[in-house]
Amino acid sequence: MDRTEILYNGHCPICSAEIAQYRKQAENADAPLVFTDLHQTDLSGWQLTPEQATRRLHARHQGQIISGFPAFLIIWRALPRMRWLARLLDRPVLRQIADLGYNFLAAPALYQLHRWREARRP
Repeated sequence: MDRTEILYNGHCPICSAEIAQYRKQAENADAPLVFTDLHQTDLSGWQLTPEQATRRLHARHQGQIISGFPAFLIIWRALPRMRWLARLLDRPVLRQIADLGYNFLAAPALYQLHRWREARRP
């Protein structure tokens, strides 16, 4: 089975905590997921600038780069304990609501927190 690579912001404590939970579940289930901190990899293969990479979650799945809420669906589908959530939220109306929530609330808020933390780094 092909591995899906997940690109996340390792400088974001919220993102890192969530990814740690996914990583643990993936290891326990032998799920085909690989988690890569965007600050520890060459982004040219992702066709993303560092700025673009920090704004959203990204997945490289079946040769395609997928960003935002659809990347979460890919993770959840691969994890036995999260499949129910993928099935629930991958319905037309719920997917649209979740996608809007990610695009207009979660992702911008996490990005602003990231910029605030980065501005205060020594």
